Amino acid sequence: MKITAVKTFLCNCFRTNWVFVKIETDSGVHGWGEATLEYKENTVAAAIHELEYYLIGADPDNIEKFRHDCYRDAYWRGGPVLMSALAGVEMALWDIKGKALNVPVYQLLGGKVRESVPIYVNGWFAPAKTPEEFAEKAVAVRDAKFSGCKWDPFGKAWQRLGKHELDNAMECIRMVSNTVGHDVNLLIEGHGRFDIPTAVKIGQRLEEFDIFWFEEPLPPDDLNGLREVKERVRVPLAAGERLYNRYEYRQFFDLNCTDYIQPDISHAGGIMEMRFLGAEAEARHIGFCPHNPSGPVANAASLQLAACIPNFVVLEMMMTDVPWRSDICDEELCVLANGEMRIPNRPGLGIDLNEAELLKHPFQPIQLRHYRGDLTNIRPVNAVKYYKMENK
Repeated sequence: MKITAVKTFLCNCFRTNWVFVKIETDSGVHGWGEATLEYKENTVAAAIHELEYYLIGADPDNIEKFRHDCYRDAYWRGGPVLMSALAGVEMALWDIKGKALNVPVYQLLGGKVRESVPIYVNGWFAPAKTPEEFAEKAVAVRDAKFSGCKWDPFGKAWQRLGKHELDNAMECIRMVSNTVGHDVNLLIEGHGRFDIPTAVKIGQRLEEFDIFWFEEPLPPDDLNGLREVKERVRVPLAAGERLYNRYEYRQFFDLNCTDYIQPDISHAGGIMEMRFLGAEAEARHIGFCPHNPSGPVANAASLQLAACIPNFVVLEMMMTDVPWRSDICDEELCVLANGEMRIPNRPGLGIDLNEAELLKHPFQPIQLRHYRGDLTNIRPVNAVKYYKMENK
Protein backbone atom coordinates (compact mmCIF):
# COMPACT_ATOMS: atom_id res chain seq x y z
CA MET A 1 0.00 0.00 0.00
CA LYS A 2 1.34 3.44 -0.99
CA ILE A 3 0.20 6.98 -0.29
CA THR A 4 -1.09 8.67 -3.43
CA ALA A 5 -2.51 12.01 -2.26
CA VAL A 6 -2.65 14.49 0.61
CA LYS A 7 -5.67 16.79 0.79
CA THR A 8 -6.58 19.53 3.25
CA PHE A 9 -9.98 21.01 3.99
CA LEU A 10 -10.68 24.21 5.93
CA CYS A 11 -14.25 24.22 7.24
CA ASN A 12 -15.70 27.18 9.10
CA CYS A 13 -17.27 26.30 12.46
CA PHE A 14 -18.07 29.77 13.85
CA ARG A 15 -15.51 29.81 16.70
CA THR A 16 -12.68 28.98 14.33
CA ASN A 17 -12.06 26.96 11.16
CA TRP A 18 -11.52 23.23 11.39
CA VAL A 19 -8.46 21.98 9.52
CA PHE A 20 -8.84 18.43 8.24
CA VAL A 21 -6.29 16.32 6.37
CA LYS A 22 -7.14 13.34 4.18
CA ILE A 23 -4.50 10.80 3.19
CA GLU A 24 -5.39 8.59 0.21
CA THR A 25 -3.72 5.33 -0.84
CA ASP A 26 -3.54 3.15 -3.94
CA SER A 27 -5.53 0.45 -2.12
CA GLY A 28 -8.59 2.66 -1.79
CA VAL A 29 -8.22 2.97 1.98
CA HIS A 30 -8.05 6.55 3.20
CA GLY A 31 -7.54 8.20 6.58
CA TRP A 32 -8.65 11.44 8.21
CA GLY A 33 -6.74 13.64 10.65
CA GLU A 34 -7.31 17.05 12.20
CA ALA A 35 -4.85 19.89 12.71
CA THR A 36 -7.18 22.71 13.72
CA LEU A 37 -4.90 25.58 14.78
CA GLU A 38 -6.98 28.60 15.66
CA TYR A 39 -6.09 31.80 13.78
CA LYS A 40 -3.31 30.02 11.81
CA GLU A 41 -5.45 27.65 9.76
CA ASN A 42 -4.03 28.55 6.34
CA THR A 43 -0.51 28.36 7.72
CA VAL A 44 -0.90 24.85 9.13
CA ALA A 45 -2.61 23.67 5.91
CA ALA A 46 0.42 24.87 3.97
CA ALA A 47 2.71 23.08 6.43
CA ILE A 48 0.78 19.85 5.89
CA HIS A 49 1.36 20.05 2.15
CA GLU A 50 5.06 20.70 2.73
CA LEU A 51 5.14 17.22 4.31
CA GLU A 52 4.08 15.61 1.02
CA TYR A 53 7.77 15.01 0.30
CA TYR A 54 7.73 12.40 3.09
CA LEU A 55 4.33 10.98 2.17
CA ILE A 56 3.67 10.56 -1.54
CA GLY A 57 4.75 7.05 -2.55
CA ALA A 58 5.52 6.05 1.03
CA ASP A 59 4.06 3.12 2.95
CA PRO A 60 1.41 4.52 5.34
CA ASP A 61 2.10 1.71 7.81
CA ASN A 62 5.44 3.26 8.77
CA ILE A 63 3.97 5.89 11.05
CA GLU A 64 6.95 6.25 13.36
CA LYS A 65 9.34 6.66 10.42
CA PHE A 66 7.20 9.51 9.13
CA ARG A 67 7.13 11.27 12.49
CA HIS A 68 10.82 10.75 13.16
CA ASP A 69 12.06 11.83 9.74
CA CYS A 70 9.87 14.93 9.59
CA TYR A 71 10.91 16.08 13.03
CA ARG A 72 14.59 15.24 12.44
CA ASP A 73 14.67 17.11 9.15
CA ALA A 74 12.95 20.23 10.50
CA TYR A 75 15.82 22.62 11.11
CA TRP A 76 13.33 24.92 12.91
CA ARG A 77 11.88 22.30 15.23
CA GLY A 78 8.78 22.13 17.32
CA GLY A 79 6.18 24.84 17.74
CA PRO A 80 2.48 24.86 17.01
CA VAL A 81 2.58 24.89 13.20
CA LEU A 82 4.95 21.99 12.54
CA MET A 83 3.61 19.86 15.39
CA SER A 84 -0.02 20.47 14.39
CA ALA A 85 0.79 19.51 10.80
CA LEU A 86 2.54 16.36 12.01
CA ALA A 87 -0.40 15.60 14.32
CA GLY A 88 -2.99 15.85 11.57
CA VAL A 89 -1.07 13.59 9.21
CA GLU A 90 -0.10 11.10 11.92
CA MET A 91 -3.74 10.80 12.98
CA ALA A 92 -4.75 10.02 9.40
CA LEU A 93 -2.05 7.33 9.15
CA TRP A 94 -3.38 5.61 12.27
CA ASP A 95 -6.86 5.83 10.78
CA ILE A 96 -5.60 4.06 7.63
CA LYS A 97 -3.86 1.36 9.65
CA GLY A 98 -6.93 0.66 11.75
CA LYS A 99 -9.21 0.52 8.72
CA ALA A 100 -6.83 -1.75 6.82
CA LEU A 101 -6.70 -4.17 9.77
CA ASN A 102 -10.42 -3.70 10.53
CA VAL A 103 -9.82 -2.75 14.16
CA PRO A 104 -10.24 0.44 16.20
CA VAL A 105 -7.02 2.37 16.77
CA TYR A 106 -7.15 1.65 20.51
CA GLN A 107 -6.53 -2.04 19.70
CA LEU A 108 -3.26 -1.03 18.04
CA LEU A 109 -2.22 0.82 21.20
CA GLY A 110 -2.69 -2.09 23.60
CA GLY A 111 -6.46 -2.34 23.92
CA LYS A 112 -8.96 -0.69 26.24
CA VAL A 113 -8.75 -0.14 29.96
CA ARG A 114 -12.25 1.41 29.98
CA GLU A 115 -15.45 1.29 27.95
CA SER A 116 -16.34 4.96 28.39
CA VAL A 117 -14.64 8.17 29.46
CA PRO A 118 -15.68 10.90 31.93
CA ILE A 119 -16.37 14.22 30.23
CA TYR A 120 -16.86 17.85 31.13
CA VAL A 121 -18.50 20.46 28.93
CA ASN A 122 -17.19 23.73 27.54
CA GLY A 123 -19.10 26.34 25.56
CA TRP A 124 -22.27 25.85 27.64
CA PHE A 125 -22.24 29.53 28.68
CA ALA A 126 -22.36 31.25 25.27
CA PRO A 127 -22.92 34.19 25.03
CA ALA A 128 -23.22 35.02 28.78
CA LYS A 129 -21.53 38.14 30.12
CA THR A 130 -22.94 38.72 33.64
CA PRO A 131 -22.99 36.33 36.63
CA GLU A 132 -26.77 36.11 36.28
CA GLU A 133 -26.49 35.10 32.63
CA PHE A 134 -23.88 32.45 33.42
CA ALA A 135 -26.12 31.03 36.15
CA GLU A 136 -29.08 30.92 33.76
CA LYS A 137 -27.01 29.03 31.18
CA ALA A 138 -25.78 26.62 33.86
CA VAL A 139 -29.28 25.23 34.31
CA ALA A 140 -28.83 23.19 31.11
CA VAL A 141 -25.60 21.70 32.49
CA ARG A 142 -27.36 20.69 35.71
CA ASP A 143 -30.38 19.26 33.94
CA ALA A 144 -28.25 17.21 31.56
CA LYS A 145 -26.30 15.84 34.54
CA PHE A 146 -22.87 16.50 33.03
CA SER A 147 -20.08 15.71 35.48
CA GLY A 148 -18.37 19.07 35.09
CA CYS A 149 -18.40 22.45 33.36
CA LYS A 150 -15.56 24.78 32.42
CA TRP A 151 -15.56 28.51 31.78
CA ASP A 152 -13.54 31.70 32.01
CA PRO A 153 -15.26 34.23 34.32
CA PHE A 154 -12.53 36.89 34.04
CA GLY A 155 -13.86 39.10 31.21
CA LYS A 156 -11.17 40.62 29.00
CA ALA A 157 -8.46 40.99 31.65
CA TRP A 158 -4.78 40.79 30.73
CA GLN A 159 -2.06 40.24 33.36
CA ARG A 160 -3.90 41.96 36.21
CA LEU A 161 -7.44 41.94 37.56
CA GLY A 162 -8.95 44.84 39.52
CA LYS A 163 -10.76 44.30 42.81
CA HIS A 164 -14.17 44.88 41.25
CA GLU A 165 -13.38 42.51 38.36
CA LEU A 166 -12.15 39.83 40.74
CA ASP A 167 -15.21 40.16 42.97
CA ASN A 168 -17.45 39.92 39.89
CA ALA A 169 -15.65 36.76 38.75
CA MET A 170 -16.06 35.17 42.18
CA GLU A 171 -19.74 36.08 42.20
CA CYS A 172 -20.11 34.42 38.79
CA ILE A 173 -18.51 31.24 40.12
CA ARG A 174 -20.68 31.36 43.24
CA MET A 175 -23.88 31.70 41.23
CA VAL A 176 -22.96 28.91 38.83
CA SER A 177 -21.96 26.70 41.75
CA ASN A 178 -25.30 27.32 43.46
CA THR A 179 -27.12 26.50 40.23
CA VAL A 180 -25.38 23.24 39.29
CA GLY A 181 -25.07 21.86 42.83
CA HIS A 182 -22.45 19.63 44.41
CA ASP A 183 -22.56 16.89 41.77
CA VAL A 184 -21.09 19.05 38.97
CA ASN A 185 -17.37 19.79 39.04
CA LEU A 186 -16.27 23.40 38.44
CA LEU A 187 -13.27 23.92 36.16
CA ILE A 188 -12.07 27.52 36.02
CA GLU A 189 -10.24 28.67 32.89
CA GLY A 190 -7.53 31.35 32.97
CA HIS A 191 -6.53 31.22 29.28
CA GLY A 192 -2.90 31.81 30.25
CA ARG A 193 -3.27 35.54 30.81
CA PHE A 194 -2.34 36.53 34.37
CA ASP A 195 0.89 37.55 36.07
CA ILE A 196 2.09 35.66 39.13
CA PRO A 197 0.61 37.84 41.91
CA THR A 198 -2.76 37.99 40.16
CA ALA A 199 -2.82 34.23 39.52
CA VAL A 200 -1.99 33.60 43.17
CA LYS A 201 -4.70 35.99 44.37
CA ILE A 202 -7.26 34.30 42.10
CA GLY A 203 -6.13 30.84 43.22
CA GLN A 204 -6.49 31.78 46.86
CA ARG A 205 -9.99 33.13 46.29
CA LEU A 206 -10.95 29.96 44.40
CA GLU A 207 -10.27 27.85 47.52
CA GLU A 208 -13.76 28.79 48.67
CA PHE A 209 -15.43 26.76 45.91
CA ASP A 210 -13.73 23.34 45.99
CA ILE A 211 -13.02 23.62 42.25
CA PHE A 212 -11.74 20.70 40.18
CA TRP A 213 -8.91 22.82 38.75
CA PHE A 214 -7.68 26.30 37.84
CA GLU A 215 -6.50 26.07 34.21
CA GLU A 216 -3.61 27.98 32.62
CA PRO A 217 -3.24 30.70 35.26
CA LEU A 218 -0.05 32.01 33.58
CA PRO A 219 1.11 32.44 29.97
CA PRO A 220 2.29 29.05 28.71
CA ASP A 221 5.94 30.02 28.29
CA ASP A 222 6.59 30.63 32.01
CA LEU A 223 6.95 27.18 33.52
CA ASN A 224 9.00 28.37 36.49
CA GLY A 225 6.29 30.91 37.27
CA LEU A 226 3.65 28.20 37.01
CA ARG A 227 5.57 26.14 39.55
CA GLU A 228 5.64 29.14 41.89
CA VAL A 229 1.88 29.58 41.60
CA LYS A 230 1.41 25.88 42.36
CA GLU A 231 3.46 26.27 45.54
CA ARG A 232 1.41 29.27 46.71
CA VAL A 233 -2.18 28.14 46.13
CA ARG A 234 -4.21 25.24 47.49
CA VAL A 235 -6.35 24.48 44.45
CA PRO A 236 -5.36 21.97 41.74
CA LEU A 237 -3.79 23.41 38.59
CA ALA A 238 -4.03 22.20 34.99
CA ALA A 239 -2.07 23.30 31.92
CA GLY A 240 -0.15 22.09 28.89
CA GLU A 241 -2.42 22.61 25.87
CA ARG A 242 0.24 24.92 24.37
CA LEU A 243 3.15 22.53 24.73
CA TYR A 244 3.74 20.52 21.59
CA ASN A 245 5.83 17.40 22.19
CA ARG A 246 7.73 15.30 24.72
CA TYR A 247 10.78 17.57 24.51
CA GLU A 248 8.81 20.68 25.48
CA TYR A 249 7.07 18.74 28.24
CA ARG A 250 10.35 17.60 29.79
CA GLN A 251 10.88 20.79 31.84
CA PHE A 252 7.16 20.87 32.64
CA PHE A 253 7.39 17.42 34.20
CA ASP A 254 10.70 18.11 35.97
CA LEU A 255 9.28 21.25 37.58
CA ASN A 256 6.08 19.43 38.58
CA CYS A 257 4.13 22.47 37.39
CA THR A 258 0.56 21.18 37.68
CA ASP A 259 -1.66 18.40 38.97
CA TYR A 260 -3.11 17.62 35.52
CA ILE A 261 -1.63 17.82 32.02
CA GLN A 262 -3.69 18.88 28.99
CA PRO A 263 -1.89 18.13 25.73
CA ASP A 264 -4.00 18.55 22.61
CA ILE A 265 -3.99 15.70 20.09
CA SER A 266 -4.27 18.19 17.20
CA HIS A 267 -1.09 20.00 18.23
CA ALA A 268 1.12 17.69 20.29
CA GLY A 269 2.36 15.55 17.42
CA GLY A 270 -0.55 13.13 17.22
CA ILE A 271 -1.64 9.89 18.82
CA MET A 272 1.68 8.24 19.67
CA GLU A 273 3.22 11.44 21.05
CA MET A 274 0.17 11.79 23.29
CA ARG A 275 0.58 8.15 24.32
CA PHE A 276 4.16 8.89 25.40
CA LEU A 277 3.05 11.96 27.37
CA GLY A 278 0.36 9.93 29.10
CA ALA A 279 2.91 7.30 30.09
CA GLU A 280 5.30 9.90 31.52
CA ALA A 281 2.45 11.50 33.46
CA GLU A 282 1.45 8.07 34.79
CA ALA A 283 4.99 7.48 36.06
CA ARG A 284 4.75 10.78 37.96
CA HIS A 285 1.18 10.20 39.24
CA ILE A 286 -0.19 13.16 37.28
CA GLY A 287 -3.65 13.09 35.74
CA PHE A 288 -3.96 13.00 31.93
CA CYS A 289 -6.77 15.26 30.66
CA PRO A 290 -6.55 16.06 26.93
CA HIS A 291 -7.50 19.50 25.71
CA ASN A 292 -10.34 18.84 23.24
CA PRO A 293 -12.37 21.86 22.05
CA SER A 294 -11.89 21.27 18.32
CA GLY A 295 -13.65 19.23 15.65
CA PRO A 296 -14.99 15.71 15.14
CA VAL A 297 -11.76 14.03 14.03
CA ALA A 298 -9.76 15.36 16.97
CA ASN A 299 -12.55 14.21 19.26
CA ALA A 300 -12.59 10.74 17.66
CA ALA A 301 -8.82 10.41 18.02
CA SER A 302 -8.92 11.63 21.64
CA LEU A 303 -11.54 8.99 22.48
CA GLN A 304 -9.36 6.23 20.97
CA LEU A 305 -6.44 7.44 23.05
CA ALA A 306 -8.49 7.85 26.23
CA ALA A 307 -9.59 4.23 25.92
CA CYS A 308 -6.09 2.92 26.60
CA ILE A 309 -4.43 5.49 28.94
CA PRO A 310 -4.60 4.16 32.55
CA ASN A 311 -4.18 7.58 34.18
CA PHE A 312 -6.74 9.27 31.97
CA VAL A 313 -9.02 11.43 34.15
CA VAL A 314 -11.51 13.45 32.11
CA LEU A 315 -12.07 14.63 28.53
CA GLU A 316 -13.24 18.05 27.42
CA MET A 317 -16.12 18.35 24.95
CA MET A 318 -18.16 21.23 23.61
CA MET A 319 -21.76 21.14 24.84
CA THR A 320 -23.10 22.22 21.43
CA ASP A 321 -21.74 22.86 17.95
CA VAL A 322 -22.65 24.24 14.55
CA PRO A 323 -25.68 22.50 13.02
CA TRP A 324 -23.67 21.32 10.00
CA ARG A 325 -21.36 19.16 12.11
CA SER A 326 -23.71 16.23 11.51
CA ASP A 327 -23.59 16.95 7.76
CA ILE A 328 -19.82 16.88 7.41
CA CYS A 329 -19.20 13.64 9.33
CA ASP A 330 -20.76 10.36 10.40
CA GLU A 331 -19.61 10.33 14.03
CA GLU A 332 -21.73 8.29 16.43
CA LEU A 333 -21.34 9.71 19.93
CA CYS A 334 -23.33 8.73 22.99
CA VAL A 335 -23.21 10.34 26.43
CA LEU A 336 -24.25 7.73 28.97
CA ALA A 337 -26.50 8.24 31.97
CA ASN A 338 -23.43 8.44 34.24
CA GLY A 339 -22.06 11.43 32.33
CA GLU A 340 -19.43 9.48 30.41
CA MET A 341 -18.98 9.11 26.65
CA ARG A 342 -18.88 5.63 25.17
CA ILE A 343 -15.72 4.65 23.27
CA PRO A 344 -16.67 3.94 19.61
CA ASN A 345 -15.67 0.52 18.24
CA ARG A 346 -15.62 1.17 14.50
CA PRO A 347 -12.34 0.54 12.61
CA GLY A 348 -9.66 3.22 12.59
CA LEU A 349 -10.68 6.41 14.33
CA GLY A 350 -14.31 5.43 13.80
CA ILE A 351 -15.25 8.43 11.66
CA ASP A 352 -15.50 9.50 8.03
CA LEU A 353 -15.99 12.95 6.53
CA ASN A 354 -18.05 14.16 3.57
CA GLU A 355 -15.88 16.26 1.24
CA ALA A 356 -18.82 17.84 -0.58
CA GLU A 357 -20.35 19.02 2.70
CA LEU A 358 -17.02 20.38 3.93
CA LEU A 359 -16.79 22.59 0.85
CA LYS A 360 -20.16 24.19 1.68
CA HIS A 361 -18.59 25.92 4.71
CA PRO A 362 -15.40 27.58 3.43
CA PHE A 363 -12.75 29.31 5.49
CA GLN A 364 -13.62 32.62 7.10
CA PRO A 365 -10.98 34.73 8.91
CA ILE A 366 -11.61 34.88 12.66
CA GLN A 367 -9.56 36.78 15.26
CA LEU A 368 -8.84 36.09 18.92
CA ARG A 369 -11.73 37.13 21.18
CA HIS A 370 -10.03 37.03 24.58
CA TYR A 371 -9.18 40.72 25.02
CA ARG A 372 -11.93 42.50 23.11
CA GLY A 373 -14.92 41.71 25.34
CA ASP A 374 -16.67 38.96 23.38
CA LEU A 375 -14.77 35.93 24.63
CA THR A 376 -17.96 34.03 25.38
CA ASN A 377 -19.40 34.42 21.86
CA ILE A 378 -18.08 31.04 20.75
CA ARG A 379 -21.33 29.29 19.77
CA PRO A 380 -23.80 30.40 17.09
CA VAL A 381 -27.39 31.08 18.10
CA ASN A 382 -28.49 27.94 16.21
CA ALA A 383 -25.94 25.63 17.88
CA VAL A 384 -27.17 22.09 18.52
CA LYS A 385 -26.11 18.93 20.32
CA TYR A 386 -24.06 16.59 18.13
CA TYR A 387 -24.33 13.49 20.34
CA LYS A 388 -27.05 11.29 21.77
CA MET A 389 -27.83 11.26 25.48
CA GLU A 390 -28.78 7.97 27.07
CA ASN A 391 -31.89 8.13 29.25
CA LYS A 392 -30.93 11.08 31.42
